[in-house]
Amino acid sequence: MTETPLDRAHAAMEADPTNDTLRLRFYDALAAAELFLMLAEEPQGGSVSPEIFDVQDARFVLAFDLEERLSAFAGKPVPYAALSGRALAQMLSGQGIGLALNLEVAPSAILLPDEALGWLMQTLSAAPTESEAKVETLAAPRSLPEALLTSLDAKLAAAEGLARKAYLAEVTYEGGAKGHLLGITGAPDGAQDHLVRAINEALVFSGLDAGALDVAFLRDSDPLAAQLAGVALRFDLPQPQVSVRAERVAPGTNPDKPPKLR
Repeated sequence: MTETPLDRAHAAMEADPTNDTLRLRFYDALAAAELFLMLAEEPQGGSVSPEIFDVQDARFVLAFDLEERLSAFAGKPVPYAALSGRALAQMLSGQGIGLALNLEVAPSAILLPDEALGWLMQTLSAAPTESEAKVETLAAPRSLPEALLTSLDAKLAAAEGLARKAYLAEVTYEGGAKGHLLGITGAPDGAQDHLVRAINEALVFSGLDAGALDVAFLRDSDPLAAQLAGVALRFDLPQPQVSVRAERVAPGTNPDKPPKLR
């Protein structure tokens, strides 16, 4: 069966259990993964009834990162909802229910208690702060760890169509404060919150949640965009292919919008 990003992240975490960075990368992969949640019955309206089983004093839902793995576990056709790990954590938040992931069908099989999902939801809900400062000088980034650059590259690559380019540079602000600035061009207003959250996750899941990365949304004609283009590390975000087709919207069909529990 196909090896998935969750398989690889879980294997790395298990190989070095004391490595906090590898554990964070597993949770990052879990949040980004599309999961297939086993249901007790077909979705009705805007709510779902997950299949829940008890292990000792804990309760768990069953989810798999491949549809084939769900089928292999169930051994027969069963109803399911497709949603992201991020959305599943949100749906289960405060329910006292954990996640049984890839149980019995993959090397990444793991039981995640409700406390772990609560931590993940809290981490994903962390809100950035806004501030204003005047840029004095820009330079190529030199001191950022490779873990952050890798995570940031992955987050921006997944933000298809939400912007055109991102420029990462060292910055000195008026008054002498120093830091790092990520200038993003071509992002419509509706995409900005999503991008800021993704960049914040890149910091957190790289083990650098105490660090900071300033984000500025710029027009292509902005003089700061031109300055960044001259010195910064550039990320080109993928652009979607234009197509027109009707899509059915029903519970479980949008991985980032969790249905309600019944």
